[in-house]
Amino acid sequence: MTEKVNPLKLNALQLRTLTVLQALARSGAASLNEDGTEATIRGLPSPHGDHVHIGDAVVRTADMSGLSREPVWNALARKGLARSEWPRAITLTAAGLLYATGLDDEILHRHSGH
Repeated sequence: MTEKVNPLKLNALQLRTLTVLQALARSGAASLNEDGTEATIRGLPSPHGDHVHIGDAVVRTADMSGLSREPVWNALARKGLARSEWPRAITLTAAGLLYATGLDDEILHRHSGH
């Protein structure tokens, strides 16, 4: 049985925002709870012109617009993917950390040459 894509029916802005939050959690920009199943993000990276750096990736600021919108945080919370402390912090739940958005390759731009 294959996994259903976007089973919670997140809209495009919510998917992009969750992808960025997951990247922030993976990059070490989040505090993990004791058992590592949740990640709290208290600060967002500062833009460099039209992009930000998250770990080894570059993200266009246009793909981060949901991070500054309370309704997006609230939608992620309603779906059980996060807990919002708007505007101070957002905690990704285990479900939020594991949710497959399918957008990593589209949003997280990495240098392909090593």
